Amino acid sequence: MENEEIKIELYTKEKIPDVLAFERQLRAEEDVWGWEIDDAYLKSVTDSFEDSRFKNAISLLAYMDGQVVGRIDVVRIPSHFDGSVKAYLDWICVLKSARHKGVAQALMNEMRSRLKSEGIDTLIALTASNDEAQSFYKAVPDSSMHDTGIWIDIK
Repeated sequence: MENEEIKIELYTKEKIPDVLAFERQLRAEEDVWGWEIDDAYLKSVTDSFEDSRFKNAISLLAYMDGQVVGRIDVVRIPSHFDGSVKAYLDWICVLKSARHKGVAQALMNEMRSRLKSEGIDTLIALTASNDEAQSFYKAVPDSSMHDTGIWIDIK
């Protein structure tokens, strides 16, 4: 994959097989993923493309040599708090074998461009705590670390 062109595409229902191949490769390269690629997962992902609750979700895929090597998922968050629409970075991930080749930066740049074209000026993220992720986020242009993230389970 050295010196190959990175192509960014919108994740659509038709690209689910490409994403499943990506997720299987993720697991082959690193055994740290917390969900199973099973029938229930496939049904949930497939159904999400027809579910109106996902209208604010946008996902992009990074392709190199015809295969997905990275993915970014964002949700638009309209708020009556201040009448703004911000975005939340839900996930950005690159295959270990494709890291340090500009894939994450390409995904982030394309997502930022798309959000800006929609009038969204803030992208909020919880950052992974591992050193590699922290290094990436600290290198994102025009970004700064604020506050502390919290996960609250709804039971």
